[in-house]
Amino acid sequence: MHAQMCRFESLKDGTLDLADVALMNDSLAVRADNEAAARRRQERENG
Repeated sequence: MHAQMCRFESLKDGTLDLADVALMNDSLAVRADNEAAARRRQERENG
């Protein structure tokens, strides 16, 4: 799977459900927000 958080088979065989996918999606969103904030801070500090 994208970001290697789970295997596609786990989605297909029911090991993971929609709640698990939502949690992974939230995690990816938080990571993206943190990376963007770090980039903005670095740009501010370095001009």
